[in-house]
Amino acid sequence: MSNYQNLLLDSSEQIITMTISRPQVLNALNTETMKELGHFFTEGYKDWDGIRGVIITGSGEKAFVAGADISEFSGLNVDEGQAMADRGHAIFNAIEGFHLPVLAAVNGFALGGGCELAMACHLRIAAENARFGQPEVNLGLIPGYGGTQRLVQLIGKTKAMELLMTADMIQAPQALDLGLVNAVVPADQLMEASRNLLLKIAGKAPLAIAAIIKCVNSHFEDGINGFQMEIAQFGNCSGTEDFKEGASAFLEKRKANFQGK
Repeated sequence: MSNYQNLLLDSSEQIITMTISRPQVLNALNTETMKELGHFFTEGYKDWDGIRGVIITGSGEKAFVAGADISEFSGLNVDEGQAMADRGHAIFNAIEGFHLPVLAAVNGFALGGGCELAMACHLRIAAENARFGQPEVNLGLIPGYGGTQRLVQLIGKTKAMELLMTADMIQAPQALDLGLVNAVVPADQLMEASRNLLLKIAGKAPLAIAAIIKCVNSHFEDGINGFQMEIAQFGNCSGTEDFKEGASAFLEKRKANFQGK
């Protein structure tokens, strides 16, 4: 298994819980944490057999991720800033494109890079005390890890423009109203609700879930026809053992036993 400095991993019932653990700085994303996230979602997950989903949360009760670690990039020049943003995009794209569902269990502040991390996940459940925001303009910056794009995708241009330009924080109920999160629950029920949702998805056909992720993401990719992607993925699913099992189970009125084949 991969040993990470800032990510704590635990597996139960085919679900990995990944806790970002830098509580002394409210789990701010530094270079090492970003590297570890990138490694897990491209290579590290292969060390875990039979996983069906990933929950990302933050350590402690105050913060999911309170932003990027400003101490590391306060002196960036133009080229260095572009390189940092490029690396961040690659890592968060790997999360967004991951073949298994990734859920952000937002247990507190999700600001800046933390909000961007939550938005890169496929699903988001927020504790009642969660707060979301993109405060980069207060530093003379803009979001650099996909925030200007994913926020528009999730809540629409008009409100995204307002939040990006004012740096206002929103509370969990407003995030739910805007469509930024799937659900809001009491803090002490956050992990249970997150696990229950992923376990529900884990009972479905894994290859079909991966195809859904690919098709939905293709809607936002330049040069990709999402309808053609759906046709291709439907065809691919039609040739799987899971489809045969699912159809047989339906006709035989029993629960399907999907194997991801």
